[in-house]
Amino acid sequence: MSEIKTFRDLLAWQKAMDLADLVYEVTEGFPARERFGLAFQMRKASVSIPSNIAEGTRRRRPSYIHFVTIALGSHGELDTQCELATRRRYVSEKDKPRLTALLGEVGRLTRGLLQSLE
Repeated sequence: MSEIKTFRDLLAWQKAMDLADLVYEVTEGFPARERFGLAFQMRKASVSIPSNIAEGTRRRRPSYIHFVTIALGSHGELDTQCELATRRRYVSEKDKPRLTALLGEVGRLTRGLLQSLE
């Protein structure tokens, strides 16, 4: 395992960035009426995950734990929003497995990061 010097070295952050990028890609195809609705909320939640992980690394341990906990909250929001978007058939069958897999991976990695800090 290599030394972690910045948040960019954290696999949880790297995968969360991949997820945010995928969410932006997937929401491009949403109906125009969702631009300021579900698509906006999904983008906001997806960006919040790596942002809070990164911000946490700049803090002392108790605050780091707090920011990773916020990242997990945003992950829960995004998971719910992805479920709604899937039910509404805004997420294509092609994108659904990628989104589901990456969402699960980010959740596991972020929970693991939290456990390592506690």
